[in-house]
Amino acid sequence: MELPLVVGVDGSDSSLLAVDWAVDEAARHGLPLRLLYASLWERYEGTRPSLSTDRPAEEVMVQHIIASCTERARLRNPEVKASGEVLPDDAVSVLLGAGHEAYALVTGSRGRSEFAGLLLGSVSLAVAARAVCPVIVVRGSERNLRGSFGRVVVGVGDSTDGEGAVRFAAREAKARGCALTTIRAWRSPAHEHADHPLIADDAPGAHEEQASDRLTDALREIVREHPEVEVHRRPVEGPAHRVLLKASADADLIVVGALRRHGHFGLQLGRVAHALLHHSECPVAVVPQRV
Repeated sequence: MELPLVVGVDGSDSSLLAVDWAVDEAARHGLPLRLLYASLWERYEGTRPSLSTDRPAEEVMVQHIIASCTERARLRNPEVKASGEVLPDDAVSVLLGAGHEAYALVTGSRGRSEFAGLLLGSVSLAVAARAVCPVIVVRGSERNLRGSFGRVVVGVGDSTDGEGAVRFAAREAKARGCALTTIRAWRSPAHEHADHPLIADDAPGAHEEQASDRLTDALREIVREHPEVEVHRRPVEGPAHRVLLKASADADLIVVGALRRHGHFGLQLGRVAHALLHHSECPVAVVPQRV
């Protein structure tokens, strides 16, 4: 049985964009779509006796939102099997729990109750930083959301956190029938030690070559597994978060890895993933890897 693509909804404009994007994603992969609304009204209503037969206003609103989001998904693509469900818990707990049996989790960039000026909502950040499955935060311009560029980008980090991200990105490129651009950022010693010129060497080409070799190593299995995917290797000089933010401008999806350490319950996001989640110009997929 195929795992579903799970979408967190709350009726906000951001979550509606996430629903639309997720429907297209589910269609590309032939996956069922599961829409979840987290609500705590049942917990509190259940503790208070009531003689009224009227439904609580919160229940009416929640049921309307999940029903309208589910109908929106079905109208966008009737061939995608979409279902909606309301679960009695907070949004982060609901989505993290659903992630144990999901192909990926999809969220909008901001929730209904959050300030419009926020770059990223607290729920999306917490889920991306703790989920055990890939998390895709839907953000960016209409062209990026529409998939106008025909390009999936993946940042290739160290061997400990890059393999899962590269595999996920290759599957995305294959499903979309588009090119896969793999980027490895590198730094010239002269830039790393600008305040100490005596420490710098004069062979930045060696560092670029190392970055190129890292890309080759990371892609060796992927190229064999997906020979139909056009792969571009790009070693780029600069800080990784800035290099990938620039690359997001003309990408349909950007993918990065994130380490998940056993026994660690805080937010587990590196600087690169954090920057992309807040500032990327296209949807961002964070792919966890256990260590």
